Amino acid sequence: MTNSDFPHPVVLETERLYLSALTPAIYQHLFTVSSDEEITAYLGLKNAAELAEEKDKFSKGLTTYFHSFRNFKIMDKLTATVLGRCGYHTWIMSHRRAEVGYVLFDDSYKQKGYMTEALGPVIAYGFEEMGLRRIEAMAADYNTPSIKLLKRFGMQLEGVIREHYVVNGINEDSVLYSIIRPDYDRLKPLWNLQYKIHQPEKV
Repeated sequence: MTNSDFPHPVVLETERLYLSALTPAIYQHLFTVSSDEEITAYLGLKNAAELAEEKDKFSKGLTTYFHSFRNFKIMDKLTATVLGRCGYHTWIMSHRRAEVGYVLFDDSYKQKGYMTEALGPVIAYGFEEMGLRRIEAMAADYNTPSIKLLKRFGMQLEGVIREHYVVNGINEDSVLYSIIRPDYDRLKPLWNLQYKIHQPEKV
């Protein structure tokens, strides 16, 4: 983005990645000022269908009085390729809790450790910068890689949410994991996180 009015994001920098924050202000600017080509490039979208889906979500309202979000687009530092997203798609500020989610946009990006590299700093940012007390995550019970990743960062199984998520027209169960601030404070020294935070004025 070259527009001088574009909101500068917080950026988390790891060894291989830039995690650039996607906030309500950034979405507002993207979908009211930027061209389709700029939106597609900035969000790493693949085609017109994905662009239409993002526009539809924006038009219906991404935030409410109760909910906001703080996502991060995952970018390869060497190529500037947008690899995926990791962040808080549901942030309930009044209760100091958020649901974390993550996705890689192509199978070729998987099994390279990118999401492990991204999720730790995002969890740390949630507790230390967003003031969260609880972070939760949901996954299909058969999604072994996702569950392994959650456990890697100290998330504890709380239970099963029955017929919670629609996949190909079928309601599937989700397993609910969470980590709370005391767990994080105890476990963080064991994670050996390596990242920097670039605040907007420094980007």
